[in-house]
Amino acid sequence: MNPEAVIALTALIFIAAALYSTVGHAGASGYLAAMAIFGLAPAVMKPTALVLNILVASIATAKFAKAGFFSWRTLWPFALTSIPMAVLGGSLKLEDATYKRIAGAVLIYSAVRLLLKPRLVTETEAKPPRLGIALLSGAGMGFLSGLVGVGGGIFLSPLLLLMKWEETRRAAGVAAAFILVNSIAGLLGHLASVREIPTAIPWWLLAAGVGGWIGAELGSRKLDQLAIRRVLSVVLLVAGVKMLLV
Repeated sequence: MNPEAVIALTALIFIAAALYSTVGHAGASGYLAAMAIFGLAPAVMKPTALVLNILVASIATAKFAKAGFFSWRTLWPFALTSIPMAVLGGSLKLEDATYKRIAGAVLIYSAVRLLLKPRLVTETEAKPPRLGIALLSGAGMGFLSGLVGVGGGIFLSPLLLLMKWEETRRAAGVAAAFILVNSIAGLLGHLASVREIPTAIPWWLLAAGVGGWIGAELGSRKLDQLAIRRVLSVVLLVAGVKMLLV
């Protein structure tokens, strides 16, 4: 890549990290979209997105947990089955045209549902899912996460909110931790791909780290629940359209 392209991509990575981390996400779908714009090869995109995800998800997890918005009880059954399935998904090479169409449609549907149903779930109203449902859902989301090179929070967050399993801010904290473990698992599933990471990665890590810190700080302390829900809807919509078009 020429220097101008590296600078432009670094700026997009910063913006994606800042936006996504406000809702507990790490930005993988945004990084993938940005890299696709600059014509990076799929073999480069997947490990690079996962490395950036691990950094931003670590920051978001710490921020939301410190602010008191995290639930181990909600996270563990999803994570238990998602981790091995993310390793499996990460070890496979994907012909992803069909998957992108399906995933894009699901994300857009979730965004519309969140926008059309703005009533917030309070902490007292939230009820954790049944164990079997959480285990099965975690396995599916983990496999797709590893397969595509995302952390899975973009699937988990709307599920937690639409099913009333968590209130908005705690759902963001759970999603951040879910993304962290899945990103690590997905990268371990295809560890050899790390050799494909571009030499510009230090600049991208710096941009993602600063953006992730700013976004997680806003999301965990300053933005109200309705604002977070609206940001999440926009994130889902952008990611869904990206999957359908890129």
